[in-house]
Amino acid sequence: MKHLTRHPLGLAALLLPLAVLALWPTAPAVAEKAAELPVVEKITHKSYTEKIPDTDVTFEMVAVPGGTYLMGSPKDEKGRNEDEGPQHPVQVRPLWVGKCEVSWDEYDQCWKENPGSKAEQRDVESGKKKVTPKEADAISRPTPTYADPTFGYGHDNFPALSITHHAALDYCRWLSQKTGHAYRLPTEAEWEWACRAGTKTPWACGDNPDALKDYAWYAENSEEAPHPVGKKKPNAWGLYDMEGNVGEWCLDLYKKDFYATPPLDKPSLNPVVLPTETRYGHVVRGGSWADKAPGLRCAIRRFSEKNWNKQDPQQPKSIWWLTDGDTVGFRVVRAVEEYDNLKGIRSKIKWESR
Repeated sequence: MKHLTRHPLGLAALLLPLAVLALWPTAPAVAEKAAELPVVEKITHKSYTEKIPDTDVTFEMVAVPGGTYLMGSPKDEKGRNEDEGPQHPVQVRPLWVGKCEVSWDEYDQCWKENPGSKAEQRDVESGKKKVTPKEADAISRPTPTYADPTFGYGHDNFPALSITHHAALDYCRWLSQKTGHAYRLPTEAEWEWACRAGTKTPWACGDNPDALKDYAWYAENSEEAPHPVGKKKPNAWGLYDMEGNVGEWCLDLYKKDFYATPPLDKPSLNPVVLPTETRYGHVVRGGSWADKAPGLRCAIRRFSEKNWNKQDPQQPKSIWWLTDGDTVGFRVVRAVEEYDNLKGIRSKIKWESR
């Protein structure tokens, strides 16, 4: 599995104030200096509203500052899992993050009036049907669903759910082509940075899980269902439902011991495990309407599994829909300055992928 960890020291003058770099001395002082994190840079870009061309649908993108923080959870955090450590310093560049999770109102624009064809897509993948790259992009769109993808929870302003990692990435490709702006899924590092919003407590709202009821839909208040987006309080950076409602896809392929890879004595620039042709094992963050408070912690990591599609009778099973994925959705991000290894990122999954 290929993973890329980049270090920013060669571009320090451009990427971070000297004060941030001063935080990372030799190993004996690492713990002391790490306590001074997070460091949040001054924000220089602005939030905006995007309108999907040829529709009346809009969505809001929130300007999120860059900075440096300790990714993961401390050993003494209640409910902590082994894959949340060791904590390691990470630098994230400024970006825009979707104010809310992608709703059905948005997602339906990419496929509902003109759903894809499984047979045609497989013919293109196998080379049986010869097409140009542009034609291939037009053919790549969600196929009709086996069952109601909303699970009967609701449609208008509800988060789009039961969507595969491949489908979420393909939506980002479609949205980028429609708007001319490069949208994608957040990396794990970006997602946790945006979720924490300058905090270092288990939840963005603090140490007390009782406060979650004002910020999140979860097992204690959801009544066993997701809810329309943006109805609870946002975090400190104006992002709604980062914890709870639906879990959110990240770009990364899950690797249990990945946090042992980046250095502990200096920040890594947006470390990421790039996705491959593997269908399952992609990271989901934030917890959902079905989780209790510990499952909504900023640092908790989950990943997709084959049983998320166990009720799909097709062979091969759908690459677009999860018949058992009613707790999973996504939100989009856009980098102010895109990382070289993420430029043009798109799904590599095919119908024959395992």
